[in-house]
Amino acid sequence: MTPTRDNLSQGEFIALIAMLFATVALSIDAMLPALPEIATTLSPEAPNRAQLVVTSFVLGMGLGTLFAGPLSDAFGRKRIILFGSALYCLAALACFFAPTLEMLLAARVVQGIGSAGPRTVSIALVRDLFKGREMARIMSFAMMVFTLVPALAPLMGQGVMALTSWHAIFLVYIGFAGVTMAWLGLRQPETLPRAARRPLSVGALLTATRELFAHRIVVLSILCQSLTLGALFSTLSSIQGIFEQRFDRADQFPLWFALIAALSASGSLLNARAVMRFGMRRMVSATYATVLGLTLAHLALVAFGLMPEALAFPAFIAWGVALFAMMGLTLGNLNALAMEPVGHIAGLAASVISALATVGSVLLAVPVGQAFDGTLVPLLAGVSIFIAASLALIRRA
Repeated sequence: MTPTRDNLSQGEFIALIAMLFATVALSIDAMLPALPEIATTLSPEAPNRAQLVVTSFVLGMGLGTLFAGPLSDAFGRKRIILFGSALYCLAALACFFAPTLEMLLAARVVQGIGSAGPRTVSIALVRDLFKGREMARIMSFAMMVFTLVPALAPLMGQGVMALTSWHAIFLVYIGFAGVTMAWLGLRQPETLPRAARRPLSVGALLTATRELFAHRIVVLSILCQSLTLGALFSTLSSIQGIFEQRFDRADQFPLWFALIAALSASGSLLNARAVMRFGMRRMVSATYATVLGLTLAHLALVAFGLMPEALAFPAFIAWGVALFAMMGLTLGNLNALAMEPVGHIAGLAASVISALATVGSVLLAVPVGQAFDGTLVPLLAGVSIFIAASLALIRRA
C-alpha cells in the first residue's frame, strides 16, 4: 500500500485507527460476562442496575466528545488523544478499587470521558487525510479490523474472571490503552499543522456550531446515528441476560458473542467494497430496510408464540449477526456524510456529531435495557422502533 504519511503505510494507519476505535468496544464488551457477578456483588436487590456499567461509560464518552474535538482543533490531534487515554487509565484504576456500584458508575463516567479522546479525535484525524467516499472506505476497513476486538473482548473478560475477579478487567484496559498510546506517539505524525489550528474560544465554537447545524445532512446523520447506536447499546445491555435467562447458556455467551461479532465483520467488508459504487445514502437505506424487515419478522414470531423452540436460539444468533453487521454498513457512511461539508472544522464537527449521537443513544437504550424481563420482546420492539425511525430519516436525505 502507498504511505499515508512519511512512516506509516495505509495498512498500518488503518490498523492504528481500528485500535483507537477499539478502546470503546473493549471497555464495553469485556464487561458483559461480568454483569451477573457485579449484580451479585454490588446490586443484589436490583440486578438490572448492573447494566448501567455499560451505559454510564457510554454517557461519559458522549459528554467527553463535546470537548475532545474542539480541543484537538486548537492543540492538535495527537496531544488530545494521548491526554484522553491517560485520563481513561486513571479512571480504570479508580474502577478497580471502587467499593460500591455508585462509585463504580461514577468512575465509569470519567473513564468514558477519557475514551472520547481516542474515539472522537481519531475520526477527525482520518478526515484530515481523506474525504467523501474515500473516507467512508477507510472507515469501513478500520471497522472491519476493529471488529476483532469486540469478538474477543467477552472471552478476555471471562478469562480474567476465571483467574481472578472481575475487578482485574480494568487492569487489562490500562494495558491496552498503554499499547495504543505508545503506537500513536511513536509512529503517527501529527495531521493538523499549527497553521490550520483554530484558537479555542467560546465565540468561535458557537459560530462553528451554528455553521454545522446549517447543513441538513448533518442533523439527519446525528439523528440516525443516535437511533442506530440506541439499537446497539440496547442489545449490549440485554444480550448477556438473554443468554442466561432465556436460553440458559450463560457459560457459552463469550463464544457465541465472538461468533456474532466475527460474522458481522462482513458488513464492514461489504461496505468497503460497495460504497464506492452505490454511494453512502443508498447503502444506509438498503441496510436499514433489510434489518427492519428481519427484526419485525422475529418480533412477530416471538410475541405471538409462533417461533419453534428448536429454532429460537439459531434465529436469535442470526438476528444478532444482522444487527451488528448493520453497524458496519451504516455508521461509517453516516459519519462520512456528515463530515463531508465540514472538513474545515473537522474536530468540532466530530465532537458535536458524536456527542449528540452518543448521549441520545444512551437516553434511548437505558429504558429498553431496564425493561428486560427475561424475554426478547422488549429488545426486539425497541430496536424495531429505532430502525424504522432511522429508515424514515435517511430517506428524507
